[in-house]
Amino acid sequence: MIERAETAGCKALCITVDNPLAYARNREERARSQAPLLPFPNLGITAGPGGRGRSRRHFNWKDLAWIQGFAKTPIVLKGIMNPDDADEAVRHGVAAIIVSNHGGRVLDTEPATIEVLPAVVDRVAGRIPVLFDSGIRRGTDILKGLAYGAAAVLIGRPYIYGLSVSGAEGVRSVVDILRTELEGAMAMTGRTRLDEIDRSVFWKAHDYRE
Repeated sequence: MIERAETAGCKALCITVDNPLAYARNREERARSQAPLLPFPNLGITAGPGGRGRSRRHFNWKDLAWIQGFAKTPIVLKGIMNPDDADEAVRHGVAAIIVSNHGGRVLDTEPATIEVLPAVVDRVAGRIPVLFDSGIRRGTDILKGLAYGAAAVLIGRPYIYGLSVSGAEGVRSVVDILRTELEGAMAMTGRTRLDEIDRSVFWKAHDYRE
């Protein structure tokens, strides 16, 4: 699959590392009886919501090293929520990491990504890019991610909503909305360039106490 992706022109390989097994996804379970079975040609299986033919997906640092032995594209690890794992990823030579909790769908009561992002960014200390996703819905979400040090903020569900409604034009509209909101949030916080966005955009009550 990796070789096929590289042949097709993919510029990077993103490996999800935070979903080793199918945990309690109650909404997907309820939808199984109503949703059609869909083909996954790349995996050679057919499945409905919550079931893609695999209940466990073991992946460890040795597996990463094996992939690095033949992959020709940069490798990005998605699902890093712990600063120690971030540091380990850097030492294993990955090109970037994504702070992600799958939109809170993998493990309930897991912390929000915006809560762990600052600690991960501080541990990585600029050695590799730290990307950020999960729950991005407004331009202010993007502003906060950038302020905490993310090199980029990723979206998933918003553009899927646009795609389902109006195809490519719907995706374009979603991106335009988010960009307009981000520009507005920057203006409201006195930032005219992306490189001016830092943690000083956050208002803290104790900063103004005598």
